[in-house]
Amino acid sequence: MTLLVPVVLFLSACGVVRTTYRLTKGTVVMAYKVTKFAGSTVYTVGGFTFDVVTAPLSWPLTHDDIDTIDGLSPKEAIAQGRVKASPYVVRGKRYVPMTVAQAQTYREKGIASWYGNETYRQPGGHMTANGEAFNPDGMSAAHKHLPLPIFVRVTNLSNRRSIIVRVNDRGPFVEGRMIDLSAGAAKKLGFYEQGTARVLVEAVDLEG
Repeated sequence: MTLLVPVVLFLSACGVVRTTYRLTKGTVVMAYKVTKFAGSTVYTVGGFTFDVVTAPLSWPLTHDDIDTIDGLSPKEAIAQGRVKASPYVVRGKRYVPMTVAQAQTYREKGIASWYGNETYRQPGGHMTANGEAFNPDGMSAAHKHLPLPIFVRVTNLSNRRSIIVRVNDRGPFVEGRMIDLSAGAAKKLGFYEQGTARVLVEAVDLEG
């Protein structure tokens, strides 16, 4: 059975735009393991390893076009932990993310792009929208409407390659693109050279 969940995007001084996300019952279920070290946490999900490091607030954001998060400056919202499903504004446009409950059965097809070393504008790396250190070679992703962080399975529909990524950032803010993968994830899925690919994104239900 298919569920339709409306998500409302508010345009500053421009009325209201409604869009619908198609959700289906049933998610990818994965066992996972969490190991904590000084300064980092390592998640092992379905054979994929994610080394999560908190970025210093002095680092620049990967998307410095984010105006506010939950009504605060982006770094203030990150410092207060008010990011997961908080509304945020990019170039005057307000985005309202899904709730955690809605995201649990998220499943959508669309165009994926990628971002990597070209996002760096100064030494020291970049900070994602939820305060993690961005690793271009890691297995992460940016999404406009999923709560942060969340794990999803991404399948390249042209070659059927499939991976698990951690959504920890906002974007892509380019018309017609659904998800922005790290360069490392794009290489795993086989579309790094092309730049974009049509993909299926499914929520991963962690248990264990």
